[in-house]
Amino acid sequence: MRREQIQAFVKENLLTFLTIGGVIVGIVLGIGLREVPAEGEKWSPRDVSYINFIGDIFLRMLKALILPLIVTSLIAAVGSLDLSLSGKIGGRAVLYYVITTVMAVILGIILVVTIQPGKGAEETSGSEKGEVRNVTTADTLLDLVRNMFPPNLVQACLQQYQTVLTPPKSNPAESDLLLWSVGGKFVDGMNIIGLVVASIVFGIALGALKDDVQLVLKFFQQLSHTIMKVTGWVIWLSPIGVLFLITAKLLEMDDLGEIFGKLGLYFAVVAGGIVFHGFVILPTIFFLFTRKNPVKFVANMGQAIATAFGTSSSSATLPVTMQCLEDKNHIDPRVSRFVLPIGATINMDGTALYEAVAAIFIAQLRGLSLTFGNIVAISITATAASIGAAGIPQAGLVTLVMVLDTVGLPAEDVSLIIAVDWLLDRFRTVVNVLGDSFGAAIVAHYSQKELATIPSSSEINGKPQRNSMAHSAETVLFEERL
Repeated sequence: MRREQIQAFVKENLLTFLTIGGVIVGIVLGIGLREVPAEGEKWSPRDVSYINFIGDIFLRMLKALILPLIVTSLIAAVGSLDLSLSGKIGGRAVLYYVITTVMAVILGIILVVTIQPGKGAEETSGSEKGEVRNVTTADTLLDLVRNMFPPNLVQACLQQYQTVLTPPKSNPAESDLLLWSVGGKFVDGMNIIGLVVASIVFGIALGALKDDVQLVLKFFQQLSHTIMKVTGWVIWLSPIGVLFLITAKLLEMDDLGEIFGKLGLYFAVVAGGIVFHGFVILPTIFFLFTRKNPVKFVANMGQAIATAFGTSSSSATLPVTMQCLEDKNHIDPRVSRFVLPIGATINMDGTALYEAVAAIFIAQLRGLSLTFGNIVAISITATAASIGAAGIPQAGLVTLVMVLDTVGLPAEDVSLIIAVDWLLDRFRTVVNVLGDSFGAAIVAHYSQKELATIPSSSEINGKPQRNSMAHSAETVLFEERL
């Protein structure tokens, strides 16, 4: 009996073990292969691109699923709920997101002010220069709102709006951005937040019309189920994809010892704060509100955590997150498919903590003394910047520029910390995905009474039940209706 239980456990969690193994092997392989070229040389960009090829294919497949997954999941989930319940679930989710983001910012500020990693730290020589555009905090936040209402939904699948500031012709040397001319352009990059808003509105309309549009609603529910099936196939490629993504990233980096020697304490503060928030604070909140075991919950999210670390993208990890929540943590699909796309767009706990710590670290590095008012301003801006991050191209750079602007630091100072940003970004993504998952579980817990009054999730989205007899009966019923 015990042997059968072990076999069942291994079979159920095989993909998670393989993906975590892929992360470990990728790190070991990347570090080992760095020693292959002769001393003083490094892997050429072409050689790295060959190693990254399989990882790139895996990432492309995941990204290809983002658009159909978000649109069909949101429309099917929101359309299957009545209007009052949609409002309650959405309100609970947003409240959770705001509270946890503020907590992450406060934690980051406490750590960086207490430890002061910027005091006595060296600037990295030959810092990698990020592409920094001229932007103000107000323009960035306004772009976020503009992108919530795209003028063309087809264009929103490919591009998003961005404010462009140009110096006045009468005084090209003008340094005050508020005096520059204001224009705009559409840049490449899916407008996820605009598609999320449009899908929610469309789902609400279907919910309001109810019986008149059952055929349309059923179409989106079945399409959502089909996309999740394709997702299941793609996810089996994650162990090998994650392995090559991490290996290639390690090979293209400069001297790791020098980088961590100069930015080691900063890295430790950010990574430590992110890990503490994601694996201590969020599980504690989950336990207090649901009285369920957070350790088991996190263990069941292992596949999503490993994929988030490998891809460093909350959106690309979204298909895996949905599957882990629904199949392993048994969260009602009507909640997970409503809450997760919103969370992947606006809930960025790890990013908020990072923005606050990075800004104060750079201020300490520059010898700038911050007042209590400066710190409050940083906390508010970091929270707003993290919410708007998903709607902005090159989010890490642009949003950090917003935070630096609040304490009068130049945008070029972003280059001081970019050397370790690639690795911190993976920690941030892991916590962002965990935050979304805990949020969906808490919202589902407090919405279960209302959800019980509506037909079960298997009837709503066409997802087969674990019980084969129940599934067969449901199939016959559906065919009779047709």
